[in-house]
Amino acid sequence: MAKSYKVVSIVAGLALALTACSGTSISGGSGKTSGATGEANAKEVTYRLWDPGQQATYQRCADAFEKESGIKVKIEQQGWDDYWANLTTDFVSGTAPDVITNHVQYYPDLASKGQLLDLNTFLKDGDVDFSKYTGDLANLWVKDGARYGIPQDWDTIALVYNKKMVADAGVPETDLRNLTWNPTDGGSFGKLIAHLTVDKNGVRGDEAGFDKDNIDVYGWGLEKGGGIVGQGQWSWLALSNGFEYLDKNPFGTKYQMDDPKLIEAISWWQDQIAAGYVTPLSIAGPLGLEPMMEQGKAALVPDGSWRINMWSSSTTNEFGFAPLPEGPQGRKTIINGLAPSITKQAKNPEGAFEWVKFLTSDKCQSIVAKDAIVFPSLIEYSEKAVAAHADAGRDVTAFTDIAKDPANLAYYPITDKGNEIGSEGQVTFDEIEQLTVKAADALPQLNEKVNKILTN
Repeated sequence: MAKSYKVVSIVAGLALALTACSGTSISGGSGKTSGATGEANAKEVTYRLWDPGQQATYQRCADAFEKESGIKVKIEQQGWDDYWANLTTDFVSGTAPDVITNHVQYYPDLASKGQLLDLNTFLKDGDVDFSKYTGDLANLWVKDGARYGIPQDWDTIALVYNKKMVADAGVPETDLRNLTWNPTDGGSFGKLIAHLTVDKNGVRGDEAGFDKDNIDVYGWGLEKGGGIVGQGQWSWLALSNGFEYLDKNPFGTKYQMDDPKLIEAISWWQDQIAAGYVTPLSIAGPLGLEPMMEQGKAALVPDGSWRINMWSSSTTNEFGFAPLPEGPQGRKTIINGLAPSITKQAKNPEGAFEWVKFLTSDKCQSIVAKDAIVFPSLIEYSEKAVAAHADAGRDVTAFTDIAKDPANLAYYPITDKGNEIGSEGQVTFDEIEQLTVKAADALPQLNEKVNKILTN
């Protein structure tokens, strides 16, 4: 199941709230209850997700699961920000759902506070064949020998572009499939975003007389947020330049935000913002990504595969998908995925585990693949989702071809205290995007701050 994978921090009270309730035992993981209420709960599992676009598909999975098991799944949907804030409150009040859709930035803190059950206590030999899941996603959910999730879906980054704007610029769409980038002159990608930028007098960014202070269309649309990861915003630039977030992943011992390869990439990015080719944060923040593109304020944006259907369903514009540019170290993308986790407060943990298994098995993933709402984690059904997109006239290979070679893939950085670290990173990257600091100064300072958080 995909997310609005911009990473925001859980409300400041999360750590305190989780600490306060970590010693509380609700059902003790036994799954045993008494009386009429207990019998009803034994036949019901609550499951929470954040993406409204996926609720109908997972409801079909829930209906199929109920027919097979006799266990009803009650699906709760809440928007991304509310999802994490309400989960904090629910853990305190003892009203957390049985199963949650989880994210790799969030689960380590939840696990450390004792709020998630170890799935290894339920798994039996032959229950799950982890070799059938995409890439190394399954191992991301293991912490200190305990497993807190089974991969549910996966995503990568590609370029989303306005087809009419590209055509009006005289750029063949085929050219977008072979873009290059480097931190010295920007390669053909740097030339492209300059050419796609148009000022209010109709002058393009690579033409004489261009007014960078009065832009009508930005060549490169900025999505606000991204924290310390910059998944859609800049990760692919830095990764293709040889940058790695951590000394090892998952659960590295130190961040490497002072890496010269990162500083090179982010300094080049700042130069493009200063030149007027990238939407400034002062505009991108209030406007939002989808309105920016739908209103024709930007020609191109790097975005995740979780929003394929959003762009494809536009009635205002026709959008296409192109591969990320190839950098000095090749074409690189973060590959990430969600997983269902069972909360410590689950009233029916055995039934919850049966639902987790069903969600991540071919029985549900075949339904997800048919609807093509995300790329299912099982390789077989991921390929069927690609075929479903093709049948609907959507070429999504920009997102999938890159995942065929493990050398192209980087995994979302996973550490303890990920939310606190993400928040610290957001402060610095907001300043970077606002051009109030230089990357060469700010990133080493950020590195010192986040490593202090990580080790304290």
